[in-house]
Amino acid sequence: MIVEAGAAETVDSRIDPRPVLIVTGLVQEARIAAGPGMIVICSSSDPQQLRALLATLDPTTFRGVISFGVAGGLDPSLKSGDVVVATEVMSGDTRFLAASALNEEMIASAALKRRRIVRGGLAGVEEVIAAKACKAALRSMTGAAAVDMESHIAAAYAAKARIPFAALRVISDPAHRALPELAKSAVKPNGD
Repeated sequence: MIVEAGAAETVDSRIDPRPVLIVTGLVQEARIAAGPGMIVICSSSDPQQLRALLATLDPTTFRGVISFGVAGGLDPSLKSGDVVVATEVMSGDTRFLAASALNEEMIASAALKRRRIVRGGLAGVEEVIAAKACKAALRSMTGAAAVDMESHIAAAYAAKARIPFAALRVISDPAHRALPELAKSAVKPNGD
């Protein structure tokens, strides 16, 4: 199933005073993303906690949703520090298309300095993908450039609310690097 952002994509931020909802997994990401015109929530890299947080929010108060933070690289050409701007987010059989207008606005306003920006798909998962073989298998199944644990949930929230969605993810661990087992339990309940 392919889910599109719908008519809300045409919302002009200069006219629409509502804030953008920023979804992160870590407190450090939330601190980076915070700013005027943004409401930031941090899931502590817990998909169930993110769903519970989103359920408390009225989506009509936001003009869009952006998933922001780090991601695991699936595309072998990506290096640590490369930025992936999502064209779509895949989760199971569902694909959420990113809102191009919101993507362009986000890129224009982000302080990306000299970072390499790549447009590509994101795979949404419910737990950390640590092993190189698992990353390769997910890449083969989805064709995604990167993987994270928040974008698919944020995209589903935006699609249900019929508001634009975008995602900007920085590669923390490239496809050729396995994460240590500690990475699966290192995030504290408060997002640190």
